[in-house]
Amino acid sequence: MKLRFSPAQLVAIFSILSIVFIVSCSKEKSTGTDAQEEEVSMVSSESDAEAETIFNGVFDDVMGVNDEVGMSGTGIFGRSTTGGDTGTPSTERPNACYTVTITRPTSNPFPVRIVIDFGPTPCMGPDGHTRKGKIIAEYSNRLIVPEAVATTTFDGFYFDSIHVEGTHKITNMSTPNTTPPARKFKVQVINAKLTKPNGNYTQWNSVKTITQMEGLATPNIPLDDIFKIEGSASGQAQRGNLVVTWESNVIEPLIKRFTCRWIVRGTIKTVRRNANANSPWVAILNFGNGNCDNQAVITINGVSHQITLR
Repeated sequence: MKLRFSPAQLVAIFSILSIVFIVSCSKEKSTGTDAQEEEVSMVSSESDAEAETIFNGVFDDVMGVNDEVGMSGTGIFGRSTTGGDTGTPSTERPNACYTVTITRPTSNPFPVRIVIDFGPTPCMGPDGHTRKGKIIAEYSNRLIVPEAVATTTFDGFYFDSIHVEGTHKITNMSTPNTTPPARKFKVQVINAKLTKPNGNYTQWNSVKTITQMEGLATPNIPLDDIFKIEGSASGQAQRGNLVVTWESNVIEPLIKRFTCRWIVRGTIKTVRRNANANSPWVAILNFGNGNCDNQAVITINGVSHQITLR
């Protein structure tokens, strides 16, 4: 049977196909002008860096609740707005606008469930960022014990104006009975989504290994702890009409100091998924030379751009 269309129907069909074609092109610019390619690389690298920073903060918060479940004094439980002062380690800082609820299903110390509740309105943290909603972490054991696991989810949680969703999992992969004690953590971020008020979003999955490099000889004094981060991630970001999908790899270990809330050194390579192997549109994000600051540099096709981390 042959299908017949009137001229009006043909125009309508052509219009629909044209719209579909235009939307497809705007969603993933696999080829385009240099400016378009640079925009794609910049969006992927900045989005990856933003997710890395936010979930590094989650790691610190989950670790730092208290010495019973981790090592008190990290994240919101210790650092001041300067980023270089750990402040007073405690379950709750003076005048903190969050509450910590600890529940145990049995009479044993573990498993334990901890809810950090920032309340329904933005709460200013010691790092200068606001939070609201809840971070919910369940611990199988104290996180510095080999094989301990902490799984974290979120309930209406916002970092500044960004709605944070997904699952964050820390697994202690340390080798037991070593002197000094080695510390190594596998950190997974599973099906995360960071959504901004204008509807732009970042979807992110990450598998990283965090290994302690310094401070092992003083296991109960975290001030001298320095860690390196290695691994990879993948994500998708929407920025207006542009949707970018990418993969990233740590090509020089990221250096994380206890006394600084930003990554102080290391590089991440970000490549649009399915990009040509010889494509020059690769973003290299350099976190600096070890100074504790919120500045980083993205280099794309030989051109460098300085950015400010969250």
